Formats: sequence, C-alpha cells, structure tokens
Amino acid sequence: MNLVVLDGYTLNPGDLSWDGLKHFGNLEVHERTLAADILDRCKGAEIVFTNKTPLREDVLALLPDLKYIGVLATGYNVVDVDFARSKGIKVANVPGYGTASVVQLTFSLLFELCLHVQKHSDSVFNGDWAASADFCYWNYPLIELEGKTLGIIGFGSIGQKVADVASALGMNVIAYSRTQTDQSHRKNFKWASLDELLGISDVVSIHCPLFPETQNLINKNTLKLMKKSAFFLNTSRGPIVNEQDLADALNTGLIAGAGLDVLSVEPPSSNNPLLSAKNCLITPHIAWATKEARARLMAIVEQNLAAYLKGNPVNIINK
Repeated sequence: MNLVVLDGYTLNPGDLSWDGLKHFGNLEVHERTLAADILDRCKGAEIVFTNKTPLREDVLALLPDLKYIGVLATGYNVVDVDFARSKGIKVANVPGYGTASVVQLTFSLLFELCLHVQKHSDSVFNGDWAASADFCYWNYPLIELEGKTLGIIGFGSIGQKVADVASALGMNVIAYSRTQTDQSHRKNFKWASLDELLGISDVVSIHCPLFPETQNLINKNTLKLMKKSAFFLNTSRGPIVNEQDLADALNTGLIAGAGLDVLSVEPPSSNNPLLSAKNCLITPHIAWATKEARARLMAIVEQNLAAYLKGNPVNIINK
C-alpha cells in the first residue's frame, strides 16, 4: 500500500518520527508540495495525508486509487469533502490534540498585553534599569486580570478550558455559543448574546470554528460595541475577523489592543493592515505547534489510519 504525506514539515520538522506510518506500507514524505505537483505526487497512492495542501475536485477526480485522506489538523477546509464522499474517499481529521497548547498561547498573548513583559525586558537590557533613579519603573500600563470579565466566543473544549484558567485567575466569564451546554458547575459564569458579550467584556477571545456564519463575525460594527479599554484575542481562524476593520479599531483607539495567532491569509502579505496596527501582537500560527501537541497529533493520525484499515474508521468527517 502506498502512502503519501504532501506537506509534513510543520508537523514534523525533524523532532518527531514517521516510523508509525511506515508500518502501514510504502511511505513517501514531502516537506511541502506546490499546487503543480499535487496530482503527480498523489498518483497511485491509496492513502494521502495533507495539512494545508488543497485536495480539490479537479485533483480528486483523477485519483482512482485514493481511498483515504488523513488531514494533519483539526480544520479540514483544504479538502473537498463532499466530492470525496461521492467518490467513496474517507476523510479523517484530528480533533482535540492541541487544546492545552492553544489555551496556553491564548493567555500568553493576554499576559503580554497586560504586562508588556518583552518590552520591559528589552528596556532592562537596554540599560534603563541600571540608569534608573528608583528601584523599579514601568514604561507601559500594568493591568491586573482579577475581577475583569472575559468574553469567550465559541464554547467547545478549548473555550471551556480557557474559562477554567480565567476562573483560576479570578476573572468573570461570559460566553456566546450556538449551543448552550450545562455550565452550572461554574462560578461567576453566564451565557450572553454576542452583542451583550462584546459590550461587557474586558477581554474578548475567539474560539469558534470558521463557518460561513462566523466569517467576518468581528467587523467594524461588532468592534464598535466593545469597550475602549478592551483587548481582543484570536487563536481560532483568521477569516473570522475583518482585518482592516480591526486595524482601524486599534489605530483609532476604539479598542485597547489585540493578540492574534491567525490571519486570513497565511503567511500574510507585507501590506496586511494588522502588521502596522497599534498595540497588536501577532504570532505565526503557533498555538498548535508545541512538541507535545504535535506528538499527540501524530499519534492520533496513526490511530485514525489503523482504525480505518480495521474497518472501524474514526474521526471521519464525510460519512
């Protein structure tokens, strides 16, 4: 059996092993695949793995041997799942592997916005502390989170873990979600409409999936509802946010700051308006990428394939 990994570098830049997949057959791993090479690399393969390399109808229609696509991620919009279903091709994703890491980065961005750790450290190494007349100083406002309100948009496993950490910090939590599960065990928690959440929250954090109804959910109209002192965080999907509107909100002081791990186009163009926006932190989509999370992802990829080959497929998104 022939297996092909189209873009394995981000999952495994060399600190993990592909040996688990090699047990299933003849494995060919490519670090990256250009659009022009997708078809040639997939020809003859029964199993194809992709992270961000698109597998659309025009390619899938020309791959009669293909039986299974393993997405090396949770999001699966890179695959034409409906057409794959029509061709009898199973598509599996990897949910839940990065929850702890995404939560960790969410608060890393928030803590940096509140305390400006890197800027203060840079100031010390520039000699400012050694030259100070006082035993301490701060060049930027310092903000305590206890008693503040965190608004979480999307309350699945990641959103709920974010709420756990926020509660441990003494924050109040409000949430907006299409489904409202029982959260009676939580203190200082309530469900809210989107408008109410945006108006009340000191911090707004996005943890919902990208669907047509959530695309551009954060725009000039919704941003106007937020406090001028509020911070905005997005570790979910870039297109949920209208980037020009967010940049305008930051540059005009409509909100106080933003921390982002995702953008609408990745990597971004050099003229993305957020790259020059005021008080905007941007990390290069790394919330998922701790070694621990990637190791879990790799293990689940192997488990998904093993289950499929045994006739009991799991995590299939196009049943």
